[in-house]
Amino acid sequence: MSITATLPHIPGPYLGPGLLPGDFYAYEDLLAPGERETVERLREFLRSEVAPIVTDHWARDAFPFQLIPGFANLGLNTWADPDSGDPEPSNLLKGIIALELTHADASIATFFGVHTGLAMGTVLACGDAEQQRRWLPAMSGFEKVGAFGLTEPHGGSDVAGGLQTTARRDGDEWILNGAKRWIGNATFADLVVIWARDVDTDRVLGFIVEKGTPGFHASKIERKMALRIVQNADIVLDDCRVPEANRLAHADSFKDTAKILRQTRSGVAWEAVGIMLAAYEIALGYATEREQFGRPIGKFQLVQDLLVKMLGNATGSFGMMVRLAQLQDAGVFKDEHSALAKAYCTVRMRETVGWARELLGGNGIVLDYNVGRFVADAEAIYSYEGTREIQTLIVGRAVTGLGAFV
Repeated sequence: MSITATLPHIPGPYLGPGLLPGDFYAYEDLLAPGERETVERLREFLRSEVAPIVTDHWARDAFPFQLIPGFANLGLNTWADPDSGDPEPSNLLKGIIALELTHADASIATFFGVHTGLAMGTVLACGDAEQQRRWLPAMSGFEKVGAFGLTEPHGGSDVAGGLQTTARRDGDEWILNGAKRWIGNATFADLVVIWARDVDTDRVLGFIVEKGTPGFHASKIERKMALRIVQNADIVLDDCRVPEANRLAHADSFKDTAKILRQTRSGVAWEAVGIMLAAYEIALGYATEREQFGRPIGKFQLVQDLLVKMLGNATGSFGMMVRLAQLQDAGVFKDEHSALAKAYCTVRMRETVGWARELLGGNGIVLDYNVGRFVADAEAIYSYEGTREIQTLIVGRAVTGLGAFV
């Protein structure tokens, strides 16, 4: 049997009691029956539609636009329409959706997270009722795709105090000037959340800039080594006029921005778990099929040691994320909880994909074996939504009561 599988679901001798071969403690059993059906529906879509094309698109740094209608049919809403009376989806379900997407491909997970978490999450948290009714239904159905513009060319970790994009009120309009960088989905998004500083009040405000608005220019960032499918953009705002109706009504300070990041940061930690599980499962399948010295390499003690270390990292991180989801559902989680998860899980992810590449030897750097793609993409996940160092300072401040940022 060829080892060049197109999907990181390579079966090994131990499949585990959960839905994923690497779910050693069966965390997915904690999902409600309806939630498991949602995950199984997503997994089949990833298996049949994403897996056959993802490596080619990654190699060409091209986005598979043909997949977008498929997402609309999966029923993966990660928000509840305030007018519907429906309950909010559990944070465990949201997290496992992020895990499953990344298990197939980190770029596809990033597209989904930017759209549903950052863009839709901002409209939900910072828009008034009219703005939510105006944009969320089309975004939920993937008829309109969103992006989130916060990071700037000269500002990353210090963006809270160093935001340079400006907004100036001019009658019933706002004039935006500045630049953004690394904005996922922005080359094709129908609407982009732009954070800017009011020149008169110094407050950080949020705006929806719709596709085709004069003065808005997005250009694709080329020659990336990670998340190559994601269409990251440099944005230039040159006297870009948006109506007052597009100013998010409840976005009045950077604290409102931080509310969004607190939620999405935990999503990045879930992505790290998804990459770990995928890398482990690829390595496990390879170890049972690859033969050296007349036996499968899985019979060698050092190979089993690598596999167990990978499984331990993935299982421990998965457990942390399950508990974080419970804290989120209870409404008691804080910045430091998501910061610790993002810092810890991404460090473990880096270790795990490195061990998978080591186990595959030279095949670990060939895209056909998938591990090389995960190794590269892990580097982006390690850094975005706040570096490990910044997460460490958030947690350090919480446990000592002493701020060490400057």
